[in-house]
Amino acid sequence: MPRPLILLSNDDGHARRGIRTLREALQPLGDVVIVAPEVEQSASSHSLSLHRPLRARKVEDDVFAVDGTPADCVYAALFHGKLLRRRPDLVVSGLNHGLNLAQDAFYSGTVAAAREGALRGIHALAASAHTKADWPKAAELAARIAAALLATPATKPALLLNLNVPAPWNGEVRVARLGARMYEERLDFRNDPRGREYFWLGGPGVHHEPDPGTDTDAHDAGAASLTPLVLDLTAQGEMSRTEALLGTLPKG
Repeated sequence: MPRPLILLSNDDGHARRGIRTLREALQPLGDVVIVAPEVEQSASSHSLSLHRPLRARKVEDDVFAVDGTPADCVYAALFHGKLLRRRPDLVVSGLNHGLNLAQDAFYSGTVAAAREGALRGIHALAASAHTKADWPKAAELAARIAAALLATPATKPALLLNLNVPAPWNGEVRVARLGARMYEERLDFRNDPRGREYFWLGGPGVHHEPDPGTDTDAHDAGAASLTPLVLDLTAQGEMSRTEALLGTLPKG
């Protein structure tokens, strides 16, 4: 039997410490191939580059850089034909430099890279850690979860898991639902040297309220959180209310 093949990506870039630390932790489990962005693509979510050509270059053996988004990288790895030797047995994204808690999962390129694999029927793990976390320990935890996923038979839909490791981490791992984080929402307006206005999105502040059972609550307790994410975004509980809404529409 061939060794398992693990596709490793991220949104921080192929050369960052997080992805290289995670590669070392994953290598005992199988062959690891990195296909990751050429430059940082944080908060790029699940965007695909449909309106410009993409380039992939070999950085070193089993490490490839793509000048696109995290989702581009996984898509390219699966269908390029020259980046992977065969279909991977697992997709792992990370180790992200910073947490991806709560609604970060919607914006995160790290989560999107894993989701792209899960959408193709491959179990996938997105792994993130606080910037002050113990990186080798966080990577070792991610590798243990990856080993469990490799031992899990293929299912439809595939499993998509989101791991977050706080700093400090007390060694506990909780299965948790997504919480809610409130970011400082603002636009920072400035002028360029020619007097033309431009702006930066968002502020630096973020906070959350206590909410038992959530990933944010686990973080506050010093525990790592593991959250299963869905691929079908249909709100099944809102089907009847949507039918009622449809019945109120004026005749066209």
